[in-house]
Amino acid sequence: MPDPLLTLAVLAATAVGLWAWRRWHYPSFWLTLGYPLMAISVRASWRRVALGCNLTKKRQRWWFTTVPGAIASTGLVKVRRRFQRVAVDTKPFMWLPMPTRYGWRVTLWTLEGQIPGDYAEAAERLAHSWGVHAVRVTSDRPGRVRLAATMRDPLIKVDQLPPSPDLLQVTVGRLETGKPWVVDFRTIPHWLNAGATQSGKSNLANALIVGLAPQPVALVGFDLKGGVEFTPYAPRLSALATSRAESVDLLCDLVGLMIDRMGLCRQAAARNIWQLPPAIRPVPVVVLVDELAELYLMADKSEKDEIARTSTALLRVAQLGRAFGIYLFCCGQRIGSDLGPGVTALRAQCSGRICHRVNDPETATMTLGDLDPAALASARTIAAESPGVAIVASSDGQWYRARSFYVSEHTAEHAAYAHAYLTPAWDEITAHIPVNA
Repeated sequence: MPDPLLTLAVLAATAVGLWAWRRWHYPSFWLTLGYPLMAISVRASWRRVALGCNLTKKRQRWWFTTVPGAIASTGLVKVRRRFQRVAVDTKPFMWLPMPTRYGWRVTLWTLEGQIPGDYAEAAERLAHSWGVHAVRVTSDRPGRVRLAATMRDPLIKVDQLPPSPDLLQVTVGRLETGKPWVVDFRTIPHWLNAGATQSGKSNLANALIVGLAPQPVALVGFDLKGGVEFTPYAPRLSALATSRAESVDLLCDLVGLMIDRMGLCRQAAARNIWQLPPAIRPVPVVVLVDELAELYLMADKSEKDEIARTSTALLRVAQLGRAFGIYLFCCGQRIGSDLGPGVTALRAQCSGRICHRVNDPETATMTLGDLDPAALASARTIAAESPGVAIVASSDGQWYRARSFYVSEHTAEHAAYAHAYLTPAWDEITAHIPVNA
């Protein structure tokens, strides 16, 4: 008979070893031990979970019993005949769950009358039923639904900012799926970034500056806080406007630059600057706007004409700038329809949407309300203790929770000084602007 103390010691050592294995090398622990147990549990519980989440359908089946008067498995119904048709709950067919870096994914065959939205509505119930952090629903073909479950939140801790080797692409953080969060201006040219104070909005701008500083692009800043945000990065900025009057002049330059590049593309029979030969291709321009609302706020009627000029010029850049290498990244604490029709029109041109924690529902609605109601509801639940967490509209048509890497002002300032030699002079960029522009 084994010694009880020895048995307890072996069990304790095994428990400590498993804890250390999971703590220090979670990927191998998950693939070796966690995933097989999870796959068995998910497959075994799928009928009960589907029934509890209202994902089953009633179907007629022939039922045979050898004991008259027994209780059928479909309910407390006395079976009087040995062979009859009864209504049973049919669950969607589930394939074998496959492991991922942060959880698992599985493909389901939908039943008659079901759509991916039915599974998206039950995503939270599915997550609680299986004891996972979150369940996301996607569909890549009719009749198929893919569930992607994350066992733990990958946004609790994110790594350091990696380099961005591709032109006009910056990896700024991580998505809730574990994939990198990439801001790609070539795919989505204009972005709208909303967030309250200390929500991570400025940190995201710092990440963009660090990622774009070593690239052959021109950075233009609009800092309506008097320049306190972007002035430390002035060595890498080709132009900087710190007031509304300066903003009007700089926007006029951008419109003139756009008109000049229109003529260049027309002469070369090109639809955009990327179809031009590299020898004559103009430098791309990324416009960073901080405190967007300050461009539209009006203290008295004397500012009405100035606001109208600013709104019109910014909207023209958003509508036509993509083909001519001018890209927008607009940030603001407060973005609402009360600022005027110019903000609503600008929002329509910004396909990229980023919503951090906001103080009012109108800003969240302006940023995400026209995309997906579920994204809007998720944005309203971002806690103040999670700076950098945001809801992002991705290029694949889906929305994700994401978190940006922490980039301090000192790091962004160092990047601006280290790559100051790559800064093209604004006078050289605008040298060919027509006088009547």
